[in-house]
Amino acid sequence: MARYNPIEFINEVRHEVSKVTWPTNREVWITTVLVGIMVTVASLFFLLADQVIGFFVKALLSLGK
Repeated sequence: MARYNPIEFINEVRHEVSKVTWPTNREVWITTVLVGIMVTVASLFFLLADQVIGFFVKALLSLGK
């Protein structure tokens, strides 16, 4: 089994991290707001879909009475 030098590992990690293009604060905020909007839209859609499906299921089950 190969043995690794921890100092060499840390240096390699630092080198790789320096290659990363980090987003700006503005990009992070825009993305956060867009995710919040999409979560709200999806929640409203599924709420509406659940209500419509529930209405039809209740109507269908009431026919059997």
